[in-house]
Amino acid sequence: MNKNTLTHQSETATTAKDNPASPARRHGMKMLLAGSLGMTGLGISNTASAAGTCSHDYNQAVDYWGRHQAGVITPDTKEAIFVAFNVTARDKTQLQQLLQLISQRIAFLTRPQSLRADKTDQLPPPESGLLGQNIAPDSLTITVAVGASLFDQRFGLAQQKPKKLIPMPRFPNDRLEKSWCGGDLSIQFCANSRESVIYALRDIIHHCNRYMVPLWKMDGFLPARDIDHHSTAINLFGFKDGTGNAAITDSKLMNELVWVTANNHEPAWCLGGSYQAIRMIRFNLEFWDRTPLEDQENDFGRYKSSGAPIGMKHEMDDPQMKRDPHGDRILFDSHMRRAEPRIPERHVAKLRRRSFSYSLGVLPSGQLDMGLIFVAYQNDLKKGFIDTQNRLNGEPLERYIKPFGGGFYFVLPGMARDNDYLGKQLLES
Repeated sequence: MNKNTLTHQSETATTAKDNPASPARRHGMKMLLAGSLGMTGLGISNTASAAGTCSHDYNQAVDYWGRHQAGVITPDTKEAIFVAFNVTARDKTQLQQLLQLISQRIAFLTRPQSLRADKTDQLPPPESGLLGQNIAPDSLTITVAVGASLFDQRFGLAQQKPKKLIPMPRFPNDRLEKSWCGGDLSIQFCANSRESVIYALRDIIHHCNRYMVPLWKMDGFLPARDIDHHSTAINLFGFKDGTGNAAITDSKLMNELVWVTANNHEPAWCLGGSYQAIRMIRFNLEFWDRTPLEDQENDFGRYKSSGAPIGMKHEMDDPQMKRDPHGDRILFDSHMRRAEPRIPERHVAKLRRRSFSYSLGVLPSGQLDMGLIFVAYQNDLKKGFIDTQNRLNGEPLERYIKPFGGGFYFVLPGMARDNDYLGKQLLES
């Protein structure tokens, strides 16, 4: 190829580039357009295929009726929101109206609904529209509990306060922040998608803001793959969380650990309820991620990969602590051994966990604000969370954690009859 030929090709290319009407330019645009249309067609096809093969069943519903509220021993979900409210109702009648409204909204939100198209464009819409015209429950549960502050002199309920219900105290490793603590009411929203819990929260606030105002709110989540595979959820430390929980299918054990019965000698209205402990615990993940694996596993008393007790092979293996009386295998200071020593019996910790991870943002120090929303249910707050926490005080894991908020609450008994509402037994006893 000679120099003149190269020059001619260069000039032709320049002409095509600078002249949109040139044959070379038109040919190139045709090829580019054909390729773009082909890629667009593939995108539409893939999107339509994905939409047609959605495996998530949004129509799954959890029955809100029953002696107990849903959301306490209900199977775990992927998403949660915890909100504490201060009640602004002026008297007992308005408090009753508030609890009736909440109960009505729970009944509506936890069942499939089809909304009518709203044509009144001169007024605000009656609901957020986040879920469209067809509302699917998506395994939604809404669990309502009352704090010790509700039993002051405002509503004449002082004599009805559950015997073990107190404001959450400060434990030695705590750095409690007032804006993240307490509240007259605690409401827990759980479902399998973020939009479902947000929709329910906005609905409750929209209908009930005459009688209560939010005090604090924390969003929680569990690993989607763990929930989908029905395996124990892994927390942000990378360890399985809740392995030692009592089985929810064992109703006798649930009565012994979770639900208030006549054996607890509480006020009669409390039967069927449960104490709720919520603790928001910030993790120092940057420090944790620089800690050797051996130290991490010794702090928990379990292998990180399998969740098995140290010295065992499987997650659910008995740790056989009686055969390790000197703590040579599972250290005495490990979280597992302090929280649930299993001596002299199984379930020394008289509670059932239902915790979620949280991811809030970045701290002023530049560290990630992430951690755990520890949630425990029990029929005796002292024998459950308080005694367990006292055993944990001073554990090595405290180097990586800092509790900063939460509270103690009493979960109201469920709605068992057509004319029931949450708190009816309390207000009409």
